[in-house]
Amino acid sequence: MKSTTRDPSLIDALIPIFFLLVLLSMAVFYFGDNSSSGPNQIALMICAGIATLVGLKNGHKRKHIEKSIVKGISLTLGAILILLAVGTLIGTWLLAGTVPTMIYYGLQILNPDYFYVSCSIICAVVAISIGSSWTVAATIGVALMGVANGLNISAPITAGAIISGAYFGDKLSPLSDTTNLAPAVAGTELFTHIKHMTWSTIPSFIIALFIFLILGFNHETKIVDGQLDGLLTSLQAVYFIDWYLLLPLVVTLTLAIKKVPAFPAIGIGAITGAIWAMLFQQDLILAYANSELGSVSANITVVWQVMHEGLKLNTENAVMNDLLSGGGMGSMLNTIWLIICAMTFGAIMEGVGLLKKIVETLIRFSQRASSLITTTIITAFGTNCIAADQYIAVVMPGRMFKDEFTKRNLAPENLSRALEDGGTVTSPLVPWNTCGAYMQSVLLVNPLEYAVFCFFNWLTPIVGIICAVLGYKVKTLVNEGKDAMLEPLKIPKKLRRVKRARS
Repeated sequence: MKSTTRDPSLIDALIPIFFLLVLLSMAVFYFGDNSSSGPNQIALMICAGIATLVGLKNGHKRKHIEKSIVKGISLTLGAILILLAVGTLIGTWLLAGTVPTMIYYGLQILNPDYFYVSCSIICAVVAISIGSSWTVAATIGVALMGVANGLNISAPITAGAIISGAYFGDKLSPLSDTTNLAPAVAGTELFTHIKHMTWSTIPSFIIALFIFLILGFNHETKIVDGQLDGLLTSLQAVYFIDWYLLLPLVVTLTLAIKKVPAFPAIGIGAITGAIWAMLFQQDLILAYANSELGSVSANITVVWQVMHEGLKLNTENAVMNDLLSGGGMGSMLNTIWLIICAMTFGAIMEGVGLLKKIVETLIRFSQRASSLITTTIITAFGTNCIAADQYIAVVMPGRMFKDEFTKRNLAPENLSRALEDGGTVTSPLVPWNTCGAYMQSVLLVNPLEYAVFCFFNWLTPIVGIICAVLGYKVKTLVNEGKDAMLEPLKIPKKLRRVKRARS
């Protein structure tokens, strides 16, 4: 039976995007930093409805669109489970004294002049080791944000430094899911992909570190004499602090290095934090609990409560209350709401062929190798904005452009690098993207505030485009001598003898 669906026009594809840009701009204008707490979700759902109407006009059935939505949302279930686990982890680590201990030592060790650079380097090293920017942000990042608050250092710049380092390490780590996904989609080998990425990644990170160094030198620390000592004293008054309270962090990072999936690794880290809280923070737990409860009941009740609603300190030090209150599964529900709405819109756009139409149109304007690579980078970033997920931003343009790269005689690692330059690293810059929403939930800074300071995440696609325009490190299939499929055709000995005889 012949299909009754019609291919969408370019105008069809651009209509939902136009309304999305208008509504999201209005959400920011009217609600500012609170736009991600409901207004963005409403904008995404309205635009999902508009995309649905376009699909119905072109003959797509309602059931097909519904299946596309379910499929799109199902792709994010792993991320949603990780978000819930991270909320629990932050809550138990705050109660256990793990995060306060990191803050306590960080306040004494980190120099404000080198703070931003130190944040980036620390996060980069850990991310390379474990291959997860999300885990780094939820563990090391949370502590560094606490140190920044304690030193009265800019939270948006600190968040930008954390994200820059975390994504640099994630991008170059062979343990990273996106670093494995990109070469798999493009059709190249993992370490060939990582080696080819260094030409755009390392220069971008060096420039970013230099900018963070300058910002650190020009930063005027507002902390007054005695304020730091007062904060350290308050930490010791509320928490028992010692080096072995960092064991939950060590456990979580060790599991990540051992390639244990993120959800169980973070979950085990959260449970370890709960056990550590009951072992070493009895004074805090008893003070936090109802006085009528016994110690056993107090431990069970408080740990359970912190896991679902987070820790809410109520001490005489207002700075510390803000610094060490948070976490819990409940704190992640708004982020999950945003992810579901964003994925609904992106799934409909892909399901009714609107994304494919945009990519096909872009290919027509990419006649040279440099313009094709540039188009791929821009498309990956655009997919982050439209589909709201970095995995789709890697997979969808990869599928669309793969054949075109082969036709242009370009090695697949050019495609895999472009997908990461435009897709992976730009994902936390978009407030309604899964990564942007996650970073806001963990670091408690709106992406609209920290995005401008994510220098590495902006520089990487720019450097990638510059390399493409200059033809620098753009590999062709002819040069891929190690690839068996690309080796020159071997002439049998008999034919060689005939050729010599004729000559």
